[in-house]
Amino acid sequence: MTDRPERFALTPELSISRVLTGLWQVADIERSGTPLDLDAAADALRSYADAGFDTFDMADHYGSAELIAGRLLARHEGAPRPLAFTKWCPEPGPMTPEIVRAGVEERLSRLGVERVDLLQLHWWTFEHPAWLDALHEFKALQAEGLIGAIGLTNVDAAHLALAVADGIPVVSNQVSFSLIDRRAAGPLSKVCAATGTRLLAYGTLCGGFLSDRWLGQPEPKAIADWSRMKYKRFIDTAGGWNVLQTILAAAAEIGRRHGVSIANVASRWVLEQPAVAGVIIGARLGESEHRADNLKLFDFALDAEDRERLDAALAAARPIPGDCGDEYRRPPYLTASGDLSHHLGQVPSVYRAEAVPGRPERLRVSSGSVWEPLAGYSRAVREGNRVFVSGTTATHGRDRVVAPGDAGAQATYILDKIGASLNALGASMEDVVRTRVYLRSIDDWEPVSRAHGRAFGEIRPANTLLAAGALVGDYAVEIEAEAVVREG
Repeated sequence: MTDRPERFALTPELSISRVLTGLWQVADIERSGTPLDLDAAADALRSYADAGFDTFDMADHYGSAELIAGRLLARHEGAPRPLAFTKWCPEPGPMTPEIVRAGVEERLSRLGVERVDLLQLHWWTFEHPAWLDALHEFKALQAEGLIGAIGLTNVDAAHLALAVADGIPVVSNQVSFSLIDRRAAGPLSKVCAATGTRLLAYGTLCGGFLSDRWLGQPEPKAIADWSRMKYKRFIDTAGGWNVLQTILAAAAEIGRRHGVSIANVASRWVLEQPAVAGVIIGARLGESEHRADNLKLFDFALDAEDRERLDAALAAARPIPGDCGDEYRRPPYLTASGDLSHHLGQVPSVYRAEAVPGRPERLRVSSGSVWEPLAGYSRAVREGNRVFVSGTTATHGRDRVVAPGDAGAQATYILDKIGASLNALGASMEDVVRTRVYLRSIDDWEPVSRAHGRAFGEIRPANTLLAAGALVGDYAVEIEAEAVVREG
């Protein structure tokens, strides 16, 4: 019988437990306003670390989780010490070197360390391009020795590919991944295979719903904790309580064959996915511990019969829509608080609409590119209910070319930029009726078309794609758009 969890080399210097201990429930425990006792909570973490579960995952908004981990690290003597992974989740806005440094230094101070082992960025909306500024500052601070490794959280396949193509050494992306939510097994895993980035999977047990406790039980009428509130939304979206029971029954049968729990089967299925480095299993410090059960993950493997039984059960479930992280950015919002449109509506637009002198009925936006004043044009113009977006390239700020040589990544960036331009003028991507795509090389038609399809797959505007030959500047693709805003 295994007495220590398996390990995975996330980088040559960073060997992690394949079962990470998640501390998000600290925030739930503390939501009444009473913080946990730091020393007692650190004692609980120490028992995990002593058993080999020495990789802890937290975030700036997980209550006092960083302080608890810091208390544990302060007590530790010698090497290797426990690992503390955390996240920075800033409100979208300018990401200057000073702002990013302050965010990182706060993580260092709360953890009481000189270097964050893994710092992960969460960003609310990719239409605000400063997430790339933040990541480039991460890279600079990594070179300075303040950050060990750089990760992302809740980032979809296209934007992970964009970040890597733009020169960011992303070692991990933390996403929801479970028998209920299998989105990460699709395009995101393909990007991981191409880039070497690994997945840290959370939600593996769906807030505890993927466990023996819920097999054969009636659907709960009320849910008290945030984690279960969130994952009940996932279950409902996947088809509801009967679908969950079908999956639980299949996992229970597999568990009986191997002498393990439903939770073990659910976690093992995720661990065996090729892109996954580890699963994050939450801990309610001082309330419950499941270390002995989690160790059983490494005493068995799923065979062909097991996978066939699970596949048959999963066939009854509806796929969770979209890509990883979409639950935070577009309907259906699958978070503990539900609809996040009010929050996203408060995110400041990266562009500002202004009236055209002498034409008060006309509005325009500029993106700050060096080319706009030089050639005398606007990024986008609105006249009445029509919006015209100029040919847009992957120009970040005044003149930096994003993801040089990668047409698909550039198209992803361009379409975010178009979306931001439309929003500043009271329109949206859903209002687009025509696009035109110009390629330097016709060989890039497929990655660019796939990026266009991700943005407009259900909208289906009229489109023209052609090879234009040499584009001005070091760009592989340029895209323009027209939109008609719905009346009322």
